[in-house]
Amino acid sequence: MPVHADAAPLFARWQPHAGPGTPLALALAAAVVWWGHQLAQRLAWRWLLTASFLAALGWILSLALIDGWSGGLATRLTTSGEYLNEVDQVSAIPAMLAGFTDRIVDTGSGSWTTHVAGHPPGALLVFVWLDRAGLPGGGPAALLCVLVGATVVVSIPQALKALGDEAAARAALPFLVLFPGAVWVGASADGLFAGVLAAGLALLARDRTGRVGGWGISRWWAAVAGGALLGFSLYLSYGLVLAGPLALAVIALKARDRVATLVAAAGGAGAVVAAFTAAGFWWLAGYQAVVQRYYQGWGGERPYAYWVWANLACLVLAAGPAVGPALAALAVPRRPDGLARFGPDRRVLAGLAVAAALAIVAADLSGLSKSEVERIWLPFMVWLLVATAALRAGQRRAWLAAQALTALVVNHLLWTNW
Repeated sequence: MPVHADAAPLFARWQPHAGPGTPLALALAAAVVWWGHQLAQRLAWRWLLTASFLAALGWILSLALIDGWSGGLATRLTTSGEYLNEVDQVSAIPAMLAGFTDRIVDTGSGSWTTHVAGHPPGALLVFVWLDRAGLPGGGPAALLCVLVGATVVVSIPQALKALGDEAAARAALPFLVLFPGAVWVGASADGLFAGVLAAGLALLARDRTGRVGGWGISRWWAAVAGGALLGFSLYLSYGLVLAGPLALAVIALKARDRVATLVAAAGGAGAVVAAFTAAGFWWLAGYQAVVQRYYQGWGGERPYAYWVWANLACLVLAAGPAVGPALAALAVPRRPDGLARFGPDRRVLAGLAVAAALAIVAADLSGLSKSEVERIWLPFMVWLLVATAALRAGQRRAWLAAQALTALVVNHLLWTNW
């Protein structure tokens, strides 16, 4: 049975090893497990988000550096099928966009490499922009993915707080920091996709006018910006169209201005779609071509009957073992005094977790996600972690330790492809 995964269900190979990131990863895991929940309850919000971002960044980088700087980061996006192999071939961005679809299907010559062909042009465009900004090569590309991917620990708590559940945001934060999927955030482009999507959703959740650099930032403009990020995410990965339920859940869970937010977000997303379409790339045509390309390669050989279940095993490893009990805890009714910490009916946590689960189930059943979902589903997995806020306080440290241990075991026993 050609599963094309040497360490099935993960796309990796068995290679027990340690590296320069090992001591830092162990120290960070121990510190967050021991002090994470206490600090999450005590620190002022701004300082909590800053500390969480730095801790998540350290966690991702330390896991990657278990494989060394070159093996863990600098060469991850430079292999034959990756984006950076095509960056030098883009002499003119308008011409690239206009002719992008024609090079998706594998015709034997002139076709895009695997990852470029498998995604809309926005993904390649990000790395072209980075190169033209004077930051060429695998190192800067990997660090960009890591930096943007780490922002989910800011975006998701901000969304929860804006939706009226700061207590849940604080409870979930340590789990977001020690996310086992950090193994694949550093460094895969899907980590970057997760950061962009989470930022877009957080902007949709914004419910008040704030101030940035002395300027008032209206929640309406935040919704437009959020919609634009969500629109751009459609041009990073075709699969992110499945984030639609998450966006609708965020809007439905807002206390006010739902219709106005939806209209403003649609305007922002529509502007991005219009820009790409005017430049010559029609999303639906690209999607039809990529389905054809998918079945030209391993996608046509990997058996659906195996991967429709094996994908879920990948999900457990990447999202972490705490997610199952957390979802179960979220579903079990509690007495009124037990509910008080998380709102009257936990509708925010349940709404976001269910929307993320729906996206994952749809992706799994589609047959277009067979293997490698430990990275492909990162943008959805991080939203499942909100359910960890429903775990009882006395259970959190143990489950957080299990999350960290999962990442450490995977990264030390396997040589992952990302």
